[in-house]
Amino acid sequence: MEQIGIVCASDLELAPFLKNMEITRNWKKAMLTFYEGRLEGTSVVAVSSGVCKVNAAIAAQILIDEQHVYGIISAGTAGGMSSQVRLFDTVVGEYTAYHDVDSDILTKDHPHLPSLYFSADDWFLRIMKVLSQTLSFPILFGRIVTGEQFIKYDRREEIYNRFSPLAVDMESAGIAHVCYVNQISFISVKTITDSFEHRGLDVFDQNCEQASVICAGIVSQLVARLG
Repeated sequence: MEQIGIVCASDLELAPFLKNMEITRNWKKAMLTFYEGRLEGTSVVAVSSGVCKVNAAIAAQILIDEQHVYGIISAGTAGGMSSQVRLFDTVVGEYTAYHDVDSDILTKDHPHLPSLYFSADDWFLRIMKVLSQTLSFPILFGRIVTGEQFIKYDRREEIYNRFSPLAVDMESAGIAHVCYVNQISFISVKTITDSFEHRGLDVFDQNCEQASVICAGIVSQLVARLG
């Protein structure tokens, strides 16, 4: 049975998915709990990986090895980096990169990337672009960059000047990396909790639950079309 993997960073981001899933079983590995079932009629396995790219990569590799998923969606929340991105917009990562890894490490060495960026799966991306025309929630397409810290004001300009990202998170590039070397489909769909105009940990905390619900609704529609 073909399955889609859904990886969220936190239990709060995962909760709206579990609420709408028909869960058939759950199981544990590497201190993580994986939930199998159906979402919008499509077979999925969902997990909260914990924050940071290594945790997310562990979850992604387990989904591939244990469940043989054919694609993984990095879902949940992110911080807005561009001034055009507003609170509760949803960003779809056409390209994903690490903002805290030297630029030539992954191009000169394994896995010998053709550029700094991991590309989203073409089919997943086409479906998202069609879907974006039918939804009332704003959806933007562009770059998402990943690193191991909550971005404060002093680093925002540096990262933006280097990558011109729409959003930043701590998981997507790690998952994209795992999908790339395993040659399976990947896409990141993240709803914005804090922005260029409204930034800070307090803003993130206030908006995370609502943003998670919005993202889960959009990803569920993507999953329905993949099924």
